[in-house]
Parts: sequence; C-alpha cells; structure tokens
Amino acid sequence: MKQYRVGIVGATGMVGQRFVTLLQRHPWFVPAALLASPRSAGKTYEEAVEGKWAFDFPIPEYARKMPVLDAADPRPLKDKVDFVFCAVNMGKEETRALEEAYARAEIPVVSNNSAHRFTPDVPMVIPEVNPEHLSVIPFQRKRLGSKRGFIAVKSNCSLQSYVPLLHPLRKYGITSAAVCTYQAVSGAGKTLKAMPEIADNVIPYIAGEEEKSEREPLKIWGKAEEGRIELASSPLITAQCVRVPVSDGHTAAVFVSFERDPSREEILSAWENFAGEPQRLGLPSAPKKFITYLGGDDRPQPKLDRMLEGGMGIAAGRLRRDPFGWKFIGLSHNTLRGAAGGAILLAELLAAEGYFG
Repeated sequence: MKQYRVGIVGATGMVGQRFVTLLQRHPWFVPAALLASPRSAGKTYEEAVEGKWAFDFPIPEYARKMPVLDAADPRPLKDKVDFVFCAVNMGKEETRALEEAYARAEIPVVSNNSAHRFTPDVPMVIPEVNPEHLSVIPFQRKRLGSKRGFIAVKSNCSLQSYVPLLHPLRKYGITSAAVCTYQAVSGAGKTLKAMPEIADNVIPYIAGEEEKSEREPLKIWGKAEEGRIELASSPLITAQCVRVPVSDGHTAAVFVSFERDPSREEILSAWENFAGEPQRLGLPSAPKKFITYLGGDDRPQPKLDRMLEGGMGIAAGRLRRDPFGWKFIGLSHNTLRGAAGGAILLAELLAAEGYFG
C-alpha cells in the first residue's frame, strides 16, 4: 500500500490529539499538516496545546515543532495532503460548510463530526457493519462538483458500544431495542481533572446524545440506493444517555426483542464468528477479533476492558434472558474505537478501496 500525506483539522482538541498520537507510526498515513483555529495558527503544535495536552504520555516528537496552520482555508493544502481527518469544535452549520469547502477544494475529508451524518449522499460508516455505503461517494462528488474530494463520516462514539453487538443479530429480526449508555468524560472532550462537577456524581443528560443514539443506527442499517442512503424503518430504538465519572470507555446496557427468538448459544455464536471487511482485508487498525464475550457477572468494565484489541475491539458480557427478550452489556473505547481510531480505520478502508486515488 502506498503512503498518504494526511492533515488533521482540529488538531489541538482531545480527538485531534488522539489523531496526532495514533498516526505517529502508522504504516500508510504520514501526518503532513496540523490545523486549528486562528488563535492557534502560527504557533508550534507544542505551544498550541500547552496546558491542555490530555494524556499522561508526552506529545509525539514528530509533532512538537510542526507549525499549526489556519483550518479555515483549505486551498494551500491541496498539494500538501492527500486527505484530512476533521475533528473541529464548531457549530453544526460552520462545520458543514468547512467540510464541504475542503471537499470542493479536492481534499477528501474523513470526519469525526456530526454535521454531515444525515446528509443523504454522505456515508456514515462503521467499517465492519456497512462498508457498502461508500458506494454513494461518486454521487456526492457530482453534487459537490469535485473529482476526488468527498466527505465520509463516522458515527457517534456511543454507538460503538451496542450497534456492533446488535448487527450480527439482525438475522433474527430485531423489532426493538432499549439502550442506556454510561459515557466517559472524554466523550465531552474533558478529563476527570478538568470536569470537577462529575466527581461523586452522574449527570443524567448529554445534549443531543439520545437523538443520535436512536436515529444514527437507522442510517447505518439503511440502504444505499440511487446515490443516497435511505434510513431503515426499523428497529424501534429508545435511549437514555448518562455521563459518569470514568475517564475513557462508554458502557451500554441493552435490552432487545426479536421476531424469531434466538437461543443463548445462537447469540454467542453470532458474536464469536462475526468479522467484517476490515478483518478480511487485514487493515492495519482492524482488531483481529471484533467482538469478545467476557464471562462473569462483573464484566465488561471500562477500567479493565476498554483497551481490548488495542482499544479497537468491542466487549460484551452479562447475556441474560429478560421479559423484553434478551439483555446484555456492551463496552467500547470512545476516543479510540469511537472517535479517532474509528476514523483511521474508515480511512484505511477508503484507501484500500481506492477512494483516495
């Protein structure tokens, strides 16, 4: 595989910092540009993140002295990068306009943002679940008037804790699912230290999360037809989302009903044997085992299990019968699988399928 020059838009935020760390030794992707808001532009990266570096390990050496560029103008980047990751902290309309500006400037965008998740010709992809949605990209390019620029997005980070576990069970006809997610503070771009209000506390509301949790799976499970993705009409999903005093790792308590009730052995077998396109292609960031079921009444736990498969695996546990049908617990690392790592895996799939050519 050839190497690609990569830009990171929003490089100074928490997810941007994850991109900076994850790309330091990537076999395909070489960071060539770091971009942020005008207040950071002109500084070195080390200066721009001073006092807000989110991790307990140092800034990668390659990034320390790199100049931070102004993210607002994509035109100077056209000959410097082959594509960009985007993880900006801006309003939805501003983000939508910025990402389209990059795509129209012939710079493909792999986005961690929510602005384009429901644009009909923008694929929102969990690589193991719905890689076929990339087929709408040529139609999006036609709309944007671009030859190689486009936008592809990843889903909300909390979905990774339950949608991959529901997906192999769809063959039994999922009719409804109730999901309660217990979300780490890094999902808000914070550390435990920087969020004192979470100490000895849970916060039973996260703006926009419940709507995303209920609607985004319907796009992921929708059909790509005539250059657009039509949302699936089922299953019915209801969600509650709670912020908890955990640094990293989103946990989900899931209740699910089926048309054709599977046995416990059938559910466990579906999880054990499920693999997707990233595993078949051997993509660099793909977990060898996508779903791991953990026995015992006290697993999975964020502190113990969030780094499963380098933070890219999905953990399941506590599968039990219930009057609703079945119930279980899911867990994913929200800034690795859920955010930067998931976007890198999506970019690897795009590269392997020739979309950056």
